[in-house]
Amino acid sequence: MKHFFTLLSHEIRMLLVSPGTYVAATAFLGFMGFIFIAILENYSAAPQDSSPAQEFFQLYFLPVFFMVPLLTMKCLAEERRLGTMETLLTTSVTTTEVVLGKFGAAYFLYLVLWGSTGGLFYILKKFAGDAHLLDPGPLIGGYAFIAVSGLFFVAIGVFASSFSRSQAVAGILSFVLLAALILGSRYLADAAFLDHESLRPLKDAVAYAQVSAHYDDFTRGVIDTRQLLFYLSGTVLALIFTIFTVEAKILQS
Repeated sequence: MKHFFTLLSHEIRMLLVSPGTYVAATAFLGFMGFIFIAILENYSAAPQDSSPAQEFFQLYFLPVFFMVPLLTMKCLAEERRLGTMETLLTTSVTTTEVVLGKFGAAYFLYLVLWGSTGGLFYILKKFAGDAHLLDPGPLIGGYAFIAVSGLFFVAIGVFASSFSRSQAVAGILSFVLLAALILGSRYLADAAFLDHESLRPLKDAVAYAQVSAHYDDFTRGVIDTRQLLFYLSGTVLALIFTIFTVEAKILQS
């Protein structure tokens, strides 16, 4: 892994000069700013039971569906399209280092974009003067959930990028996989057909993988080690499958 940090710094520089990065950043910050304004308008109209942080992070999946594909769709698909992946791997760099470098760069930018939304809460604290609007529990829990779940989400995006030479196809595949994980698990958790006793293990597995339930726990200050294991193991598996897919594509070419 001696080349990992060299690759990581290179990938971060490439993301910082990519127009797609700034498109994703502008769209993300604009969307989250609009959500924040709408939340504050609701609070100014009538008292709410939950804090602004809880309302703000409840819609985490909407920017994730678009931000993660934009950040990851290019990372491996473009290398394969240009034929530079094979050239890169003829050096002493390994497939694992390449995949981890691209994953690390995308995850770093993912954290930077979400971290920049902290400025919204700083402005609220500066001008609102109401401590009830800034309950630290949901705020810290929300950002902790974003950081932990983002590992898995970004790994899924990198995995999707390893399947095709086309950035568009990689982006669409990433969107579908993320939607299946986040929305699909929520739908299956409420599905009546899983209430049958013979399907109890499947229902338990779906409940374990329900991302929205994990978010609720984090914002309440409940950090379950099983949830941490879910995201960490999912990240590791997605990256391992990515490495295998890249190596398989190279052998086929």
